[in-house]
Amino acid sequence: MKKIPLLFCLCFILASCSHKPARVAVAPAPQVDQEQPAPEGTPPVEAEKTTPPELPPNPGAEVASESKPLLVETGVASWYGAPYHNRRGSNGEIYDMNAMTAAHRTLPLGSIVRVTNLASSKSAVVRITDRGPFIEGRIIDLSQAAAKQIGLVQRGTGHVRVEVLKTPQSIESGGRWAVQLGGFDREKLAREMADHLSRRYRTAKILTFNSPAGNWWVRVRVKDDLRARAEEITRDTKTSEGGVFLVRLD
Repeated sequence: MKKIPLLFCLCFILASCSHKPARVAVAPAPQVDQEQPAPEGTPPVEAEKTTPPELPPNPGAEVASESKPLLVETGVASWYGAPYHNRRGSNGEIYDMNAMTAAHRTLPLGSIVRVTNLASSKSAVVRITDRGPFIEGRIIDLSQAAAKQIGLVQRGTGHVRVEVLKTPQSIESGGRWAVQLGGFDREKLAREMADHLSRRYRTAKILTFNSPAGNWWVRVRVKDDLRARAEEITRDTKTSEGGVFLVRLD
């Protein structure tokens, strides 16, 4: 009876010693394709050449520092960046908020002006490339770069002195003029105003459009773009929303 367990254990030990360890199959690493020569006639691939971006023009270089202003006005300035950045301005150029430019409602496009922050005495020379601001009480809308230079970015608005240093055309005479109304929160209100003006001023061309900021505007192009007629409509027209502004087109 005692020999049976001993014999069983002996057989188990012999079987364990004769067992071979299992082999684990490992997939070989993928072969790397050898670089093939380019076919004859294939031009060599050159590294892409990059050119540094052009610096925005400096309007201050166009006028002498001691130039006497042609016109001086004081009022509130604001600034605008996105969503107007990279969109076409009133002069046909793409607006760059990093360039030294500004918007003004009545100065000839291309005018060079000096804007001075009356609180800090910091100034910037900018070129008028766009129309605005279309908010009552404001006289000029600066690019972000110009606003930063005179310390206006954080506050958003500030009292400034605007000195007109150079203009491509006369300030007082000539020009093409229009009237702009708005902004309206809803398109329906803008179109109702446009219909009213169309019935009242039958010789005028009425345009309704929306701005990148999302509000709606109505522009009245008077016959022959005469300033006197545009000024008359500006005085006689009232709106319950937004404002009525005299605008120079050129």
